[in-house]
Amino acid sequence: MPYRFVHTADIHLDSPLRSLALRDPNLADLIANASRQAFVNIVNLCLDEQVDALLLAGDLYDGDQTSMKTARFLATQVRKLHEAGIRVFIIRGNHDALSKITRELVYPETVKVFGGRAEAVPIDRPSNEVPVVIHGLSFAEPHAPESLVHKYKPPVEGAVNIAMMHTSLDGASDHNPYAPCRLADLQATGFQYWALGHIHKRSVTQGGCTVVMPGTPQGRDINEAGMKSVSLVTVSDDGSIRIEERATSIAQFERISVDATGIDDWQDMVSTLGRELEHARNRASAEHLIVRLRVTGKTPLAWRIRRDSDLLKTEADEHAGSIGFCWVEKLDVDCRTTDIASEAGGDPVAELRHLIMSDVVQSESYRQEANRITQELIRQLPQELRDLLGSNENSFQETLEALAVEGAEDVLASLHAATGSGET
Repeated sequence: MPYRFVHTADIHLDSPLRSLALRDPNLADLIANASRQAFVNIVNLCLDEQVDALLLAGDLYDGDQTSMKTARFLATQVRKLHEAGIRVFIIRGNHDALSKITRELVYPETVKVFGGRAEAVPIDRPSNEVPVVIHGLSFAEPHAPESLVHKYKPPVEGAVNIAMMHTSLDGASDHNPYAPCRLADLQATGFQYWALGHIHKRSVTQGGCTVVMPGTPQGRDINEAGMKSVSLVTVSDDGSIRIEERATSIAQFERISVDATGIDDWQDMVSTLGRELEHARNRASAEHLIVRLRVTGKTPLAWRIRRDSDLLKTEADEHAGSIGFCWVEKLDVDCRTTDIASEAGGDPVAELRHLIMSDVVQSESYRQEANRITQELIRQLPQELRDLLGSNENSFQETLEALAVEGAEDVLASLHAATGSGET
């Protein structure tokens, strides 16, 4: 008989909202409960597929939580698996190491929580079936700056060895470097399957050693856009491994770019936004779709779109509501009437725009003053919010420049409207 399991990680149960743009109370409630609903979907998948085990590769929780509601919810879901004879294997990630629930929740005997010392757990299977061993090692502390690969027990000869690890594989630039290791390090261990966690984007490397980062099963903001899923894994009688991706998210974030080039009528712009929302809703795999719209291109409406972006957002909200299970999280405007280089010699507002974009924003003195002011503001923010403008120097400077351009465009749009130019 094949051995089948579901592999997931980074559920972050009851994770707080990360997007400050989620101002609609109903939308906020949806996202606040989405991690729970995704976990219910995972448990139901295990029950429907009648798998042998569920592998949770770290960050089941979201830090230093004290809510017993989370504990009761988790206990109820795990009990369903226990009653169905489905084993659960858990390793603790960096967030789990902070959680009080991690230390206090008592699981049934079918649940194995790996500790800070590596263990190898043989699966009880008939002698005529391929042997399977599950290896695991948890974070003992919130930070693991060194690789953990060398701490694992050696693979059991003649068995299919499945190892679980929470790691910033190959130093992913947008994740903290916890238990860093290289793909080649994992492939050299002799394990047949590495069930990883920590990176919220899915990746699969197959071959003699299959390495899977399932990604988060539920996106938490627009930076975790796209379909989210888990891996349904089948270990065949000959030891070969087959992986199926199964969607799990209750809400799917998507970025949609709408080209306004050539559109010179407000109602046509509204209709174009509506069509793009409908197309996106039809493509989405999750029950709910949450969209960030971005209007681009060259259009005579550019000044009005920027000035009245709140009205355009309201139009988009109404259309999304008529579609159903569709939400507009934010509307960004990045359209213009002409290229900056061709504006000199035009109307006064256009000339001012050319001066700001070409001379002021690009000057070293402006950059230095913007850095000084921004750094002072950042120092007044809570520590967990200090990466909002970028986690490294390059992303920080890119964000500052983008904010400068955005602010200048908003001011210029108001000036343009005051001159009576470009109205339709």
